Amino acid sequence: MNAEEYQLLRVLADAEFHSGEVLAGQFSVTRAAIWKRVQNLNQIPGIGIQSVRGKGYRLPAALELLAVDAILARIGAGLRPRLPELQLLPVICSTNEYLLNQCNPLLHSGHACVAEYQSAGRGRRGRQWVSVFGKNVCLSLAWRFDLSMADLAGLSIAAGVAVARVLTAHGLQGHGLKWPNDIHIHGKKLAGILVEANGEMEGPCLAVLGIGLNIRLPASVAGDIDQPWTDLAAHLAPLPDRNELVGDLLEALLNACIQYQQQGLAPFLAAWKEYDIYMGKQVELLMGNNTLTGTYAGLDHRGGLIVDGPSGRQTWYTGEVSLRGKT
Repeated sequence: MNAEEYQLLRVLADAEFHSGEVLAGQFSVTRAAIWKRVQNLNQIPGIGIQSVRGKGYRLPAALELLAVDAILARIGAGLRPRLPELQLLPVICSTNEYLLNQCNPLLHSGHACVAEYQSAGRGRRGRQWVSVFGKNVCLSLAWRFDLSMADLAGLSIAAGVAVARVLTAHGLQGHGLKWPNDIHIHGKKLAGILVEANGEMEGPCLAVLGIGLNIRLPASVAGDIDQPWTDLAAHLAPLPDRNELVGDLLEALLNACIQYQQQGLAPFLAAWKEYDIYMGKQVELLMGNNTLTGTYAGLDHRGGLIVDGPSGRQTWYTGEVSLRGKT
């Protein structure tokens, strides 16, 4: 999506009819150029601009587009200097990938980006993250830690707590955390967190924390999702203002990064227990072709998964372990 197409979409975001003639005059182009821009926009999942002879173009429903100023307005004055860069990217392959490629490893403050749509969003173990334009949260924050790579092992735990708390503050109930990085509600995935890091083994390290949250995800685009899923619209009405929600998530992540740098994982473990939806339940750990069945017994001080299984108590840290409730 180029700048001209995005500006056209902003005009159409009110879901009212706009004639091709008026739009052509507004943008100082031909009606054919407006038609071509509409066709390009309609290639992006979730837009679907309608064309009606004699009336013009409109969206089937209003779009609440993101705005940098509105997002930053939710971040406290004391934190704002810690985030000198917030980029709004209408369409991007992956917000995490973008920051990993753009940010200096010696970054001394936060750098964030938010997208209306990710064409190649990803989760753990290379899984695809499915989204549609303007109806999800695709947010990433890059942060430098003066910690070793090993010390960042629990960062996704801290980020998960931060996201769960924001959703609670916006009125959501019944949601919980699934190790190591998912938000679930009633057994379905609502949000995912992907933490990627690079740097020196002993530090410093640049970590990128990515948040994908389903706000309103049409079932028609979700056929490739390989697990039960849900969206915020199914559990919360009215929905929160999208800019306010993104701003609150970003503020929570900033605070989590600062606290994690200073105190590590310990302050987040008690909150994790409050949101932990698998404690004491029978689970299956999937490791390649092997499956271990046992009772989930919480997390250790480093954020590792503790399972009481046939061979006794074991703790797992690797990203190759999947956790699913035993059925």
